[in-house]
Amino acid sequence: MDRHLLHNLGIKKLFAFDWWLAGICFARAFTGFVFMTYAAALPILQKEWGMSATAGGSISSGFSIGYAVSLVVFSILADIVGPKRLYLVSMSAGAVLSLAFAIFARDYFSALILYTLVAVSLGGTYTTGVMILADHYPVQRRGMAIGFFIASTSLGYALSLVLSGIALPVGGYKLSFLLTCLGPLVGSILAWITLMTTQVSATRREKQQRFAKEVLGNRPAMLLIGSYTFHSWELLGMRAWTPAFLASCLVFGGAKGLQAAGLGSYINALFHVTGLLASFSMGMLSDRLGRARVILMLSGLSAVCSFIFGWTIGWPLILVIGIGMIYAFSSLGDSPVFSAALTEVVETSYIGAAFGLRSLLGFGAGALAPLAFGVILDWTNPTGSGMQFNGWGWAYSILGLGGLGAVMTAHILGTIQTKSKYAA
Repeated sequence: MDRHLLHNLGIKKLFAFDWWLAGICFARAFTGFVFMTYAAALPILQKEWGMSATAGGSISSGFSIGYAVSLVVFSILADIVGPKRLYLVSMSAGAVLSLAFAIFARDYFSALILYTLVAVSLGGTYTTGVMILADHYPVQRRGMAIGFFIASTSLGYALSLVLSGIALPVGGYKLSFLLTCLGPLVGSILAWITLMTTQVSATRREKQQRFAKEVLGNRPAMLLIGSYTFHSWELLGMRAWTPAFLASCLVFGGAKGLQAAGLGSYINALFHVTGLLASFSMGMLSDRLGRARVILMLSGLSAVCSFIFGWTIGWPLILVIGIGMIYAFSSLGDSPVFSAALTEVVETSYIGAAFGLRSLLGFGAGALAPLAFGVILDWTNPTGSGMQFNGWGWAYSILGLGGLGAVMTAHILGTIQTKSKYAA
């Protein structure tokens, strides 16, 4: 066949894959709207529903716990049933329950129950998506593909926060809930259209394979899971409370109630755009420099930011935003690197099980982080409430301990991989 014809066919195939990846990523982005629905409105809800910081954090924790349990179940089932079917079922269920949350969540208890159910329904949209991508892309392009997938989550968060920033001053939390909770419906439709004709390879476990050997006895895999657990503590705690922190910074500077919440959402949206850039750029960088090296670099930077960020209230807003952008970049940039790395060190037939364990530990820790943050916030601000907290430094510093843990485990992983490389 003519060389130019082969080249043209290769170009067409590349663009076909790009459109397919775009479909998966935009479905993820729209579904991501609901993940920020509550966090964006938290400073308003604390006042209208009469919640303490501990109660406010418990709803975010309920969401994270529900998501963690669901991720474990869906991840284990994905090795048996196949990821595509579970992914589409989860996307559809998430669309229905997100709308239920928007319509019926009107106080602390209804929000706690419904938002937790939303999380449970969406637990089948992450690991299964990563498994579908791993099936379609070779190792040398997998960091790029998963990077774009996770970057699309940040895009969804950013768009959700922009919508909340518009809706909160106009129609309060009810309008904000409704607009952002329509996202999963759009995402579900896109997912069905994109995957309608996609075939995903079936996996088969050999008789000699066991979970204890392939996952628990796999030291690189367990180090990655441990590092991800520390990473999740820091990231999910930061993500749950940063909109409220920014609102407090704006109130400290003279902004009022709903205006501060709206502006805080806009600034936090900028942080998620920064995280979007981090996800696909660091995913591609890890294809070149190695997974452990990139994780070590980003975890160290995010830990430093955790120990600094909360103390910046009262600083010039431009400095708060600048540090926040670095924080967002470093805390999210290693997410696709963790996922790509785990698919490479675990046998294909146990990828779902490995992600299930990672989800249990990672999102379990991430579920406790917003609650611990809220407890420390109440403790260090005995007379504060809503957007009137002035002391945030200690609450953010507790998140920095997770960053330090990720640095330690990533360093050990890198040392093992370096020794293995020279031994080979």
